[in-house]
Amino acid sequence: METKEQQNGILEGVIWKQLLIFFFPILIGTFFQQLYNTVDTVIVGQFAGKEALSSVGGSSSQIINMVVGFFTGLTAGGTVLISQAYGAFHKQRLEDALHTSYAFGILGGIGLGILGVVGAPLILEWMNTPAELMEMSTLYIRIYFSGLVFVFIYNMGAAILRAIGDSRRPLYYLVVCCAVNIVLDLVLVLYCRLGVLGVAVATLVSQAISAVMVTWALMYKVDCMELSIRKIRIHSDVLKNMLQIGFPSGLQASMYSISNMIVQAALNLLGVNTMAAWTAYGKIDSVFWMINSSFGIALTTFVGQNFGAGKWERVRKGTRVCLGMAVGTAVCLTAVLMLAGRFLLGIFTGDAQVVEIGLIMMRSIAPAFVMFVFIEIFSGSLRAQGYTFVTTIISVLGVCVFRIIWVSLIPPGQGLQRIVACYPISWIMCAALVSAYYFYKQKRIIRRMESKAGQ
Repeated sequence: METKEQQNGILEGVIWKQLLIFFFPILIGTFFQQLYNTVDTVIVGQFAGKEALSSVGGSSSQIINMVVGFFTGLTAGGTVLISQAYGAFHKQRLEDALHTSYAFGILGGIGLGILGVVGAPLILEWMNTPAELMEMSTLYIRIYFSGLVFVFIYNMGAAILRAIGDSRRPLYYLVVCCAVNIVLDLVLVLYCRLGVLGVAVATLVSQAISAVMVTWALMYKVDCMELSIRKIRIHSDVLKNMLQIGFPSGLQASMYSISNMIVQAALNLLGVNTMAAWTAYGKIDSVFWMINSSFGIALTTFVGQNFGAGKWERVRKGTRVCLGMAVGTAVCLTAVLMLAGRFLLGIFTGDAQVVEIGLIMMRSIAPAFVMFVFIEIFSGSLRAQGYTFVTTIISVLGVCVFRIIWVSLIPPGQGLQRIVACYPISWIMCAALVSAYYFYKQKRIIRRMESKAGQ
């Protein structure tokens, strides 16, 4: 791996250029991933009605986000270990982390997939899903979870590729799968008239294709490591380190989803129009999360590799540079949403009442996007260095628990603006705490590492 040290621009190149070189393929790939999810909602919203739109994107979406978010958080432990081992040029650690991560993804996908298929009706009922949406929502969730192992395999494989600095291959695979999903949506929904069933089947098939492609790449196309089917197993020491780093991130992600499910349950009591508006707004809102998470992933890889290589100053400077780029982007995006909100919501539905409700949501939440940037960037930097516990506690208490308490104090079926206000308020609180902790902890980390290097 000596030649890799000379070629690895993440360790040596101009910081802002390296971050952007890594960022854009992730962003475009995430865009295509979001695109085929958005196409699902556009097609069912325009051609199968607002009930189908609510079934695909309402309670169903929250449940799926909770499960996938929890697993994605757990995998962060594996990708941090891989990026650090890659930065330190330690081949054996790299191989062990690769095969343990893959085994973990397969087992997690099968286990949680079974739980999702069995438990879908109970969770939907708990979330106050309207009776007229139960059948379609249950169908969508069960088909999605039956292919959850494909989702986990792709997410794990793509994260591994990004951890070693390869953000292009995941992009190529997502472009292919997005095209497949769109074609299947059009065929199954518009021509076969399968509605929610058609969207679910299209999603499952496209995700299976993406899982096969990323697995093939790791087996035959990566120079620094090679995935072997026979070697896929759990290495207990690697798994322990993975969970120490990843479990807090998984807990944080799942708590975000649970708090969102609580908010969703409160909004469900306001009727189908509000559910449809929340679904449409969520697809527009996802553009910010797509950009913000892409900056976070780029920074995590950058910091992880430089931390593994002992380049402390690049760790700190990279975090500052990435924060500046992410804040500027968030401000610009917020301005666009404020100016073009009505037009954007109209893409998803022609119902005027649904659009007006969506505008209330957008104007209440979007101006606070910039505050979440601080949470994402500072938490991502600390995660890449192996520190996740305190930021997780801050997020769980400052965001998730706060939202649950906030919503519980609002009378059922009342106060749309009061319900969604929990988002900006919680982001402001959490951003202040995470920022303060980052500066405190970063000084201690650098001092400790420099002391070890001098011994």
